[in-house]
Amino acid sequence: MQHRQHESTDQPGAHRVTLSQPVSKVGRVPDAPFPVRRDSLRQLVRQAGAGALLVTNLLNIRYLTGFTGSNAALLLDADSDERTLFCTDGRYVTQAKTEVPDLELVDDRASAAALATRASGRTGFESHYVSVEQYEALSGLAENAELMRTPGLVERLRLVKDEHEIAALRKACAVADAALAALIERGGIRPGRTERDVARDLENLMLDHGASARSFSSIVAAGANSAIPHHRPTGAVLAPGDFLKLDFGATVDGYHSDMTRTLVLGKAAGWQRELYELVRRAQERGSAAVRPGAVTKEVDRAAREVIEQAGHGEQFTHGLGHGVGLEIHEAPSLAKKGDGTLTAGMTVTVEPGVYLAGRGGVRIEDTLVVRDTAPELLTLSGKDLVVV
Repeated sequence: MQHRQHESTDQPGAHRVTLSQPVSKVGRVPDAPFPVRRDSLRQLVRQAGAGALLVTNLLNIRYLTGFTGSNAALLLDADSDERTLFCTDGRYVTQAKTEVPDLELVDDRASAAALATRASGRTGFESHYVSVEQYEALSGLAENAELMRTPGLVERLRLVKDEHEIAALRKACAVADAALAALIERGGIRPGRTERDVARDLENLMLDHGASARSFSSIVAAGANSAIPHHRPTGAVLAPGDFLKLDFGATVDGYHSDMTRTLVLGKAAGWQRELYELVRRAQERGSAAVRPGAVTKEVDRAAREVIEQAGHGEQFTHGLGHGVGLEIHEAPSLAKKGDGTLTAGMTVTVEPGVYLAGRGGVRIEDTLVVRDTAPELLTLSGKDLVVV
């Protein structure tokens, strides 16, 4: 199969294409990011007026400890790791000694309850995750503590990625880049195949290149289906002249990538080239606006006004982008009504799109890191129109 691609002037190398048992304790792993993150969280806990924080969200626990199991809780002392407790159950004790070697370990299946009984004084909890019933149960067990609502403390830290996180995100994006390149090179995108065929191959290639999982259900949308922003792959058959929209990502070391590319099968029509170039210009403008101090709605505006000036404002139906990290959708939100401010180290997507119902649509999406000078591009697949 032949495919053509213009050499990109801004993206060289296009298609370059992670009952309670006694407490135990073991030594600390040096240079791990987790103690630093816990120390940063302690400042927020103290500012909230608490002496400890009960963390029950598993992603937040992973962020703070490195633990990857399915049952855990963390009782973070506001002053020291020496009084911080990590709890999981017998299924994960061996794993915990490897992944969390620097904290005292409690073995109990009812992890949050076990740590609530050990809490004392004013103790914060993740009220944005804990139900009323769970709160009442924990309060009854925390006889020596006053549980206080402290929502979003860990998430405030997760907004800005450290270099350990950015390295994982970089790997996840590289896996997605490599999978797309391999898919094209193997002839996996051609008339006669179905959207499901392409999605299956793309996801398997991400696994082959080192992903632990896909980041989300891949979007593969051909022809008129490409005008549906979140179309799910079907048995629709790819045909010459179709737009093919691919929105996909890989998970590496718990961190997600997110990328969209839109291709054309066979010869591209004039309207397709025009629509593609419009979205590309908007994507470039939005990416250039990603900088420290930028208000999120103004980043959205930078890209959106390009599309509005071309008369397609009503066909750009979603926000410009979102944060990405341990979750595929995190803060901040780059949207028309966003009021946050970007900070160096935040990782965001920039993904404008124009969708012409019944004809086809284009979305181009990258994952970028906010840097002091220019944003760091993590998704390196080229963005010139590819015709396969």
